[in-house]
Amino acid sequence: MTRALLIVDVQNDFTEGGVLGVTGGHAVAEGVTRLLAERGADYAMVVASRDWHDAEGDNGGHFAFGGATGQPDFVDTWPPHCVAGTEGAEYDPGFETSAVTHHVKKGQGRPAYSMFEGATDDGETVAQLLADRGIETVDVVGIATDHCVRATALDAIEHGQHVRVLLDLVAGVGAESSEAALAELAHAGAELVERA
Repeated sequence: MTRALLIVDVQNDFTEGGVLGVTGGHAVAEGVTRLLAERGADYAMVVASRDWHDAEGDNGGHFAFGGATGQPDFVDTWPPHCVAGTEGAEYDPGFETSAVTHHVKKGQGRPAYSMFEGATDDGETVAQLLADRGIETVDVVGIATDHCVRATALDAIEHGQHVRVLLDLVAGVGAESSEAALAELAHAGAELVERA
């Protein structure tokens, strides 16, 4: 078995009611929990990432606070979100994490979109985890389709993985930007699968 599940940023700040909440975020959390309950044994490894930004400073220009510091442009700069140790940085309560084998934190003082930019608390990167276990195929799910899911899937392809994006288990910020991201992923070689 050489398949892994990559679960991207299913966190309170990215689901409904969060600072950057997307419509369908809670449904993704619950859907991922169902997938793990029903088919978790299909995966040799389950990796979940979280944005984990520093409470102090602008995290390498990632945060914009408004006022004199400028307004967030929602492309490269964002309102403060997923600050380490806050409720917003925690996993959505609908995402039951007991089947997760590795937890990755990304950001930590700098902008980071792909889970491949993060590491476990032991310092292992996603690329190392996949290589060490001979993983050749990954399923990608999570939030947001047009940002961190996109970046993670592109990095997985770049690292030689066969990538499937499970369309019923992703949620995006915008309809057009999500469609564009999925088209880009398909062009790059990802398989878009309607149902998990």
